[in-house]
Formats: sequence, C-alpha cells, structure tokens
Amino acid sequence: MTTLRTQTIRQAGLILAFAVSISALSSTSSFAFSAEAQQMCTGDAFRLCSSEIPNIPKITACMFKNRSNLSVGCRAVMDRDYAAQKARKVASE
Repeated sequence: MTTLRTQTIRQAGLILAFAVSISALSSTSSFAFSAEAQQMCTGDAFRLCSSEIPNIPKITACMFKNRSNLSVGCRAVMDRDYAAQKARKVASE
C-alpha cells in the first residue's frame, strides 16, 4: 500500500515538473511548445527524457535528439511548432 502511494506521489510530482517545464518553454524566446505539443508529447518526454526533468534546455535537447523515437503525433506537432517558431524568427530579423 505504501509503495503504491509513494509511486503515485512521485508520478504526480514528475507530471507537475514536466508541466511547469513546458509552460516555461512557452514563455521563452527559445523553442516554445504549443499546448497541443504538450498534450501529444508528455508521454514521450517521460519515456525518453525523464532524467532531464525539470531542466528545460535539457528536455528540449533530449526531445530533438530522440526525434526518431517520438510518437507520430508528437513528432508532427513538434515539427510544425518548430517550423512556425523558425518562420517568426526569420520574419523578425
């Protein structure tokens, strides 16, 4: 019983840390994940990059490094968001 409770608390803490990390990414001038990317990629981030949470730059680097291992939905929204971010950067120059 205690082990299950400990696992549940730990999992809730990791989810919260990841959500905060994604929120912070959205407000920085670096690559920003959309709400859709957060929804589509949370599972991939935990599966592939949980050791990097809550370090935002490391999570981002890990997700790009593991692009070939991302789920189809996550890869699609990350590619779309990255292209939009890149277009905004070019337009602002």
